[in-house]
Amino acid sequence: MWITPEEVLLANALWVSERANPYFILQRRKGHGRGGGITGLLVGTLDVVLDSSARVAPYRILHQTGESQIFWNIACGSSRKEITEHWEWLETNLLQTLSIFDNDDDITTFVKGKIQGIIAEENKSGKPQEDEDPGKFREAELKMRKLFGMPEEEKLVNYYPCSYWKGRVPRQGWIYLSVNHLCFYSFLLGKEVSLVVQWTDVTQLDKNATLVFPESIRVSTRGTEHFFSMFLNINETFKLMEQLANIAMRQLLDNESFSADRSLPKPCKTLKNVSALKRDLDARAKNERYRALFRLTQDERLDGHTDCTLWTPFAKMHVVGQMFVSNNYICFASREEDLCQLIIPLREVTIVEKADSSSVLPSPLSISTKNKMTFLFANLKDRDFLVQRISDFLQRTPDSFHICHCFQENPSPSTPPSLPPSPPVLGLGEMPQNQHYSPSLPTAKKGLLQIYQQDVPEELGPKVTREKMKEESWNIHFFEFGRGVCMYRTSKTRELVLNGIPESLRGELWLLFSGAQNEMATHTGYYASLVEQAMGKCTLATEEIERDLHRSMPEHHAFQNEMGIAALRRVLTAYAYRNPTIGYCQAMNIVTSVLLLYCTEEEAFWLLVALCERMLPDYYNTRVVGALVDQGVFEELTRECLPLLYEHMQDLGVISTISLSWFLTLFLSVMPFDSAVLLVDCFFYEGIKVIFQVALAVLHANMDQLLSCSDEGEAMTILGRYLDNVVNKQTVSSPIPHLHALLTSGNNPPPEIDVFELIKASYEKFGSLRADVIEQMRFKQRLKVIQSLEDTAKRSVVRAIMTESAFSIEELEELYVLFKAKHIMSCYWGASSTAAERHDPSLPYLEQYRIDSGQFTQLFSALAPWSCGLHTNTLSSRLFRLLDQNKDSLINFKEFVTGLSGMCHGDMTEKLKLLYRLHLPPGMFTVTETLRNRPWKECNSDYKYYLRMWAKEKEPKKESIKDLPRMNQEQFIEMCKTLYNMFSEDPMEQELYHGIATVASLLLRIGEVGKKFTNNGSKKTEVQLPPAVDALQPEREDSSGEGGSGQSLVSKALAEAQLETPPATAAGSDEEAKDDTSVSSYSVVSAGSLQCEDIADDTVLIGCASGDAVDRRRGSVPDADWSITFEQVLASFLTETSLVDYFEKKHDIQSKITACKSLRAVERQISTSTDSFSTIMGFTT
Repeated sequence: MWITPEEVLLANALWVSERANPYFILQRRKGHGRGGGITGLLVGTLDVVLDSSARVAPYRILHQTGESQIFWNIACGSSRKEITEHWEWLETNLLQTLSIFDNDDDITTFVKGKIQGIIAEENKSGKPQEDEDPGKFREAELKMRKLFGMPEEEKLVNYYPCSYWKGRVPRQGWIYLSVNHLCFYSFLLGKEVSLVVQWTDVTQLDKNATLVFPESIRVSTRGTEHFFSMFLNINETFKLMEQLANIAMRQLLDNESFSADRSLPKPCKTLKNVSALKRDLDARAKNERYRALFRLTQDERLDGHTDCTLWTPFAKMHVVGQMFVSNNYICFASREEDLCQLIIPLREVTIVEKADSSSVLPSPLSISTKNKMTFLFANLKDRDFLVQRISDFLQRTPDSFHICHCFQENPSPSTPPSLPPSPPVLGLGEMPQNQHYSPSLPTAKKGLLQIYQQDVPEELGPKVTREKMKEESWNIHFFEFGRGVCMYRTSKTRELVLNGIPESLRGELWLLFSGAQNEMATHTGYYASLVEQAMGKCTLATEEIERDLHRSMPEHHAFQNEMGIAALRRVLTAYAYRNPTIGYCQAMNIVTSVLLLYCTEEEAFWLLVALCERMLPDYYNTRVVGALVDQGVFEELTRECLPLLYEHMQDLGVISTISLSWFLTLFLSVMPFDSAVLLVDCFFYEGIKVIFQVALAVLHANMDQLLSCSDEGEAMTILGRYLDNVVNKQTVSSPIPHLHALLTSGNNPPPEIDVFELIKASYEKFGSLRADVIEQMRFKQRLKVIQSLEDTAKRSVVRAIMTESAFSIEELEELYVLFKAKHIMSCYWGASSTAAERHDPSLPYLEQYRIDSGQFTQLFSALAPWSCGLHTNTLSSRLFRLLDQNKDSLINFKEFVTGLSGMCHGDMTEKLKLLYRLHLPPGMFTVTETLRNRPWKECNSDYKYYLRMWAKEKEPKKESIKDLPRMNQEQFIEMCKTLYNMFSEDPMEQELYHGIATVASLLLRIGEVGKKFTNNGSKKTEVQLPPAVDALQPEREDSSGEGGSGQSLVSKALAEAQLETPPATAAGSDEEAKDDTSVSSYSVVSAGSLQCEDIADDTVLIGCASGDAVDRRRGSVPDADWSITFEQVLASFLTETSLVDYFEKKHDIQSKITACKSLRAVERQISTSTDSFSTIMGFTT
């Protein structure tokens, strides 16, 4: 590429000049390419170890004038082709012009100006995202693509110097972290180390320090472990690795490919060696932490953060912390945890003002909201810029009323009322009769508990008094700290939550702490419209919902009637329609029913959104991955906190059995309702750490009994009875019978456990758990869980088809890995939308992954035993069409194995049957078949086809050879062509050619004889051979010897049948016409001594004495009445020993699988359009 001219003092140091003219020199770096001796080895080693631009530019062009010792570097290239193009451009466009100048300085000035103009023009017309990356980084990306054969679609994120431990010897080199791969390259004194690991193959990623590997990163795959050390910044490298591995796991889970964020702001200054993708990933990480900290929606993006102080009127002090500004919120978090947290939605902001600075209060900023609250921030470093950013976001905020002042003494008297804007009424007078949801429904106004509130018995009087005291405590808190979304959240708030939220405030505070209130406020009317769209549709999710509706808290009177059941149905159906990826999962009904008790339908819906999409990520998808991940985290926490109990429980296998239901339903299914709902209070405020704390506290409370257990059933009984007797002695609701407790209580029930004591004990013993530590543990477990699920899927697929295939279990597993790799590769190097459409996680494992015709051809070429040279693509296309039974242009793994198994392990009859069917529709679209199926007949043909397919599904699928249709003359010619190409590389080539010539001759005569016994046969009983053919036959027989006798018979039979290749312009399949032109129909039955590649497309090997004979036969077409059956083909093949041996031979697929694995890197190289193919091949081999 052209570069800004740089001055070079020593032109020949470490460089070799290859071309030169009076003005320019083309040089190659020593150590690059062949030869070089010891100097080349040293230079190559230096280029790898040192971070120099020469390391990635083995070619360059220098400019020099006259006797000047100063050179100017004007171009560099990673390949000879690239640098040669630049050189030729210079010779063509500049040499003649430069000869006109008299002054050397003018020549140099002109050349430098010309090169800078070219660069400016390229930048002007180039891609904008490429301009964001610094030049040095782009050179490293070119180096990576060249070394590891990556295509243009593979984007480098960053690269670092490090050591890779190969055995006990560290190899210093460079690690390249791209979106889909981890790559390492080292070249030290002639020894080369090259490593490529796909992120989707990583099973474990951790950072550790041992005596052998000081401060190293371990990357584990299923078969190997790789250690990297000697990083300049190991923490930065490890965090980036974590992000990329997480993206890969998401790709395996949801089939979502990585897409760069194009809306990132440009950096204020050029960042050295930092790519746009690296900035993108850093921004994503910050956004995720920001959203998790303040429970914000997934589309919220952090714009920036700054240190500041916040005046807290309740404590009469300034709290040190950080202000965060995003597109819809201003947030604050104190430096000391739990001291103070604040969330201010911009839709609530009315006034933003800058006050006078003073020594006591430097750079203050006041923000007022609609509910008459004012927040005072100070010690802001860049207050003016901050106010401008907030002002910009406020202008984009819909339905907001705000005033931005630099200096304002008093707030405006026209401040809007404190209530938020009321949602528009959804046309109450215009509702259709069949509307499913309206604001007039009882459940749209209040929770089910209020609707079915029963009179409180007199004996609950003290409990009612305590409940009123809780309400009063919260009212005092609201007065001091504010009410609503802008409330100050402090340690006092946590204490009140741990003491239990009053039932009258539970729905409001759940919405507030979960962040669901913000989403509901910005999506007015969304739930109502969603219900109308979703209700009435019949899907797999709605069927499951209907099945579980009456299992959702059946003991509660609110769900013993249609009102509660209908509300639950609407909420679950609306969410399944909103998020079809999750749809519906068991346990969602239990959680949603509890939400409906305290919230309106719309509030319950948004709480369910917060649970499924933010607070319990991936919990409720088809494979409950999130719950399995947290189950692994819980096991790890148990090992750290309760090591003795962990070892015993692992032996019993209890932890994995009990914990799944605890996490999926937040203890609601295993604990009395009045007690479990208090845990839900804590969960909405604290997050998942509360569930871990309580689970550990339950194990700790039963430790002695569990250690004495001898089997899994006994341990589960102990834990089940303990949880059944966790009671809430402060509840004012009527007692709800817990069905599980009734069934397991026995004659001597264990003592009751106060739920408040259990919560208190969990905080005292395990309150040190931190959210960031849990997230780190989740990452490690996510790698294990997803890879374990992938292994389970592989085993399930293999078990499903092992009885229908002759491959061994190991071979099927390796074939599945290769098949799936093709699909995944299309996700990140092909059209991701197309790949995503091929993957449906709701389908059985056997049908989840599918490949298209192009990917099938690649696997066919690498694995199939029938190698046909240039004819291979044609054969694979025919097999693909034959296997694609549902005609969606995609095949699954079972269909793939079916075709491959027949070729490798079938007997002669099976192999010939497959070969025979490949040359019949739908495998082959022949001219006759295409002409027969006119467009106006396609519907009828398809209709009959699907009827036949439906009928066949009802019958046993054992196909008899007599069921195969007859083969016409054109199809027979194509089959002969396939066989000819198939035998071209076989050791028994000559014998096979002779055998197929004899069989072809015999079958042609059989077809001719068969014509006489058909109603449509020609009345002509004898056909005279053309004189030219008769005259030439003896000569051919004499000259051909043994190998020619069969060929002469074929030639004679073909002449009698007056065979000819169809005209090239005949209507037919474009693909067939394109693929089948390599060998003519005549060349199929040519002399066995000729090689396939020596025969031209227009060669005619049946003797034709003159061009007139050729012209006379050019216009003929295949005989439409000629046909043969499969039995005749099979019988004819059985007469030739060489053909019998060929088709009876079993093929070892293992060697081809091994070769295919080694070629996966080569496939990447073929996809790159560089001229350095041989060099790349050298790196991989």
